[in-house]
Amino acid sequence: MAHLDTIPQRGTRHLPPLDKGNYNKRLGMVAVIATFGGLLFGYDTGVLNGALSFISSYFNITPWEQGLVTFVLLIGAATGSFLGGRISDRYGRRAFIIALAVLFFIGTSGSVLSLRFDVLLVFRFVLGLAVGGASVTVPVYLAEVAPFEKRGSLVSRNELMIVTGQFLAFLINAIIGNTFASNPDVWRYMLSVAAVPAFVLFFGMLRMPESPRWLVSQGRNAEALAVLRTMRSPERAAAEMAEVHELAEEERLERLGSWKEVLTTPWTRRLLFIGFGIGIFQQLTGINSMMYYGTQVLEQAGFDRNAALSFNVLNGVASVLPMLVALYIINRVSRRSMMITGFIGTTTAHIGVGLVGILLPEDSLIRPWILLAFILMFIAMMQATIGPLAWLMISEIFPLRMRGLMIGASVLVLWLTNAVVALMFPALVAVMGFGTFLVFAVIGFVAIAFTVKFLPETRGRSLEEFEETFKSGALSSPK
Repeated sequence: MAHLDTIPQRGTRHLPPLDKGNYNKRLGMVAVIATFGGLLFGYDTGVLNGALSFISSYFNITPWEQGLVTFVLLIGAATGSFLGGRISDRYGRRAFIIALAVLFFIGTSGSVLSLRFDVLLVFRFVLGLAVGGASVTVPVYLAEVAPFEKRGSLVSRNELMIVTGQFLAFLINAIIGNTFASNPDVWRYMLSVAAVPAFVLFFGMLRMPESPRWLVSQGRNAEALAVLRTMRSPERAAAEMAEVHELAEEERLERLGSWKEVLTTPWTRRLLFIGFGIGIFQQLTGINSMMYYGTQVLEQAGFDRNAALSFNVLNGVASVLPMLVALYIINRVSRRSMMITGFIGTTTAHIGVGLVGILLPEDSLIRPWILLAFILMFIAMMQATIGPLAWLMISEIFPLRMRGLMIGASVLVLWLTNAVVALMFPALVAVMGFGTFLVFAVIGFVAIAFTVKFLPETRGRSLEEFEETFKSGALSSPK
């Protein structure tokens, strides 16, 4: 998550520089192992993209029930993200990530072995709990073990691993689906692959250290210093303990705000409205309708099942490559301009998909290819702009004393909107066909108006500076 680049780094100006010894290799290994949580997040949300049509045939379910398979995972994710922060605060980041690895394995195994549709839904909910817990805990863990010079780049690896997990899900679905298409249990093979990274996460995290920031918050200073010495030079580790203490104090301050204060103070109430809007409109682009149901959409476009599975891999490519571009430019250009450009691009692509899908006859040879081109344009524009920007801006706009409450509420709203879109999309497509994308286009125009009118510019300002200027009204009319 690139947003951690923006956190002001107090007390770091006189720290000894990082050396290039084995300490960096140890830190890199910590990041690799922990981000398997992000990989599982991506794989478990993306695997249904190819598996769902086989699940539908196996259980003979309706379009509404197809949406339910994804919906229960996302409700689980919303629950897991809401509870995950408090659980990791109490028991530790490392311990909770290990528990999440077990939960990923239980959810995967139960889903693979399900003989009844209702049992499958139960274990998809369990997987959702793990996904939601990982979505809030892994970035925090990475931020707390990383030195300030590398915090943004290390934490951003989790975002990259999420879209990589989705890409791998699409690719593996295509391979398994085309190889075992006649086997009614092919969907079980697709889902079972997630057990492998769950094993890696579990056994890998057993060898990883606890967050030094969490250890300090528990008064375990000697252990925190010992952890830092495994990833820093002795001089740097000793000097950095002061920074860890300051970060722990920031965490304490985050818990001082109350909901009463948030809701009764006009400027914080306005910021909460903006945070909710960012989360809602990011999801109402319909991006996850393509991440969850892309294969089904391509089948409706005119490709057969095997071809749809294969071409859906391009959706993954169109997520990963633009995400790399976004991570490069996100701190170099205006947040507002980038967000507005993103909504204009996605809305244009939606109009293209909707009109081509409605106006061109279904037996047209060029119809599937034009639809594929517009779909790829939509995904690439989304992942290069709105996707990462939404998380970044949600992390930037809230005041320190209420940041925990307000980010938690905004992320919860984002997950719930995601769940509603996932539930409704198959049923809407069954009734409206590609006209569904014109509905997304209408919402896109509302999102553009919201962004132009309400979204403040945060680039180039520290979090404290932004808070003071917004509180004074200087950013109330962002231009």
